[in-house]
Amino acid sequence: MDNIPSIALGNNTDSPSVHSPIVLTVAGSDSGGGAGIQADIKAISATGSYACTVITALTAQNTCGVSAVLPIDPSFIEAQFAAVFSDIAVDVVKIGMLGDAATIRTVAKALRQFPVKHIVLDPVMVATSGDVLLEEEAISSLISELLPLASVITPNIPEALALLGRKRNQSIETERQSLALCSDLLALGCQSVLVKGGHQSGPQSCDYWFSDTEQQVFSSPRIDTKNTHGTGCTLSSAIASYLAQGYALADAIGSAKHYISEALRHGKYLKIGSGSGPVQHFFAQQHHD
Repeated sequence: MDNIPSIALGNNTDSPSVHSPIVLTVAGSDSGGGAGIQADIKAISATGSYACTVITALTAQNTCGVSAVLPIDPSFIEAQFAAVFSDIAVDVVKIGMLGDAATIRTVAKALRQFPVKHIVLDPVMVATSGDVLLEEEAISSLISELLPLASVITPNIPEALALLGRKRNQSIETERQSLALCSDLLALGCQSVLVKGGHQSGPQSCDYWFSDTEQQVFSSPRIDTKNTHGTGCTLSSAIASYLAQGYALADAIGSAKHYISEALRHGKYLKIGSGSGPVQHFFAQQHHD
């Protein structure tokens, strides 16, 4: 079995309590189960933490695309935050789909009210199918309201370019170009940047991490598979899960990179839907290669 940690339950049955590492994921629901809140819960659970949620939008979605989106009223988003934080000791918050500026402002307000150790921000803008999940006019709100709160942001290359106001189809292929992109994003005010290289070509899939004091490239063999739905959600949730367990940020990213690579490899032959299928989140429980 791959070395993916499970939640420590403790060996002493007389122990009055055991703290589980807790991640709150703030994201949209994917009715197809491959991305969004559903992928987040699977990834957080599979990597050894406890998942709780604030749902920001409902999507009618499957492996082929998004057919409808219903934003959640900001007052109900606030109510979800209050319910969770009034009772549960959240260690890390992961943020995914937000949809519009009103939702972004609501989430930012809640996070200032309920501070946590780390915030992992995955700036979800476009689904794997190509469907737009963040209004263009909301990007400036995302930059001003949430980037300064984030321990790390995890855009793919098109999302990184969009945050910088550049054309999303610009070619970014080399390590030098990718690290320069990270540096430009860091100037927007976040603490660190992980630019995902899934849109690049070549035999290695490289993700580029950049902070004020460190930079590192996380590399793994590129996996030829169409089952890539929810990979960004899964990676960012795994990072949040490892951070909740006390990993340093670079170690959390490295462990999450290993996890998503194995989830892609084990999910290559999954037959779920007729479009871009999900990864295999629970590969470590399958007992096979």
